[in-house]
Amino acid sequence: MELCESDADLIRKAQNGDRAAFGFLVERYMKRAYYSALGLVGSPEDARDLSQDAFARAYRARQTIDPDRPFFAWLYQIVRRLCFNFNRDRRSRRDKLRDASLWLAEEAEARAPAPSPSRVLEKSELCRTVRQAIEELPEREREVLVLKEFEGLRYREIAELVGIPIGTVMSRLYTARKHLAAALSVTMNRNPGEESGR
Repeated sequence: MELCESDADLIRKAQNGDRAAFGFLVERYMKRAYYSALGLVGSPEDARDLSQDAFARAYRARQTIDPDRPFFAWLYQIVRRLCFNFNRDRRSRRDKLRDASLWLAEEAEARAPAPSPSRVLEKSELCRTVRQAIEELPEREREVLVLKEFEGLRYREIAELVGIPIGTVMSRLYTARKHLAAALSVTMNRNPGEESGR
């Protein structure tokens, strides 16, 4: 068996009892499933457990997979359902989401140009502001933000994964970006006054 086999071929083999074929699907999509879960639940440990649980459930339900449709789109529905249930059931949602917000802020910083020396002192406050703003987003808005900004998916791909119209994707993303922009604007507008008061 070759790792380069198509998803459809691997699915059909798995449905015929070939556990190794499903193992190749796990290897192919484990990292993506993990990062999808991480963006939704925040904790690396929980994301790892939930993504592994998603694959276990997928294997048990393998006979329901349509080989002619994208496998990850089907798997993502399991991942997001597990993550949403996890978020709903845990006692202190905000504490856990803080970890996700930190990760998202660090990812944003890593993709941005290196700051000039004059901005180093602003970096800590800016990171706190970004983390706080992301924490306050409703999880469904944060979900599309993660898929768009950090996984680089197109609107149509997000719509297919989440199972909502493209217009809803755009609306949620617009609201999430507006919320973040407003939070950052407050910080940026406050800094000049602080500088002049010195």
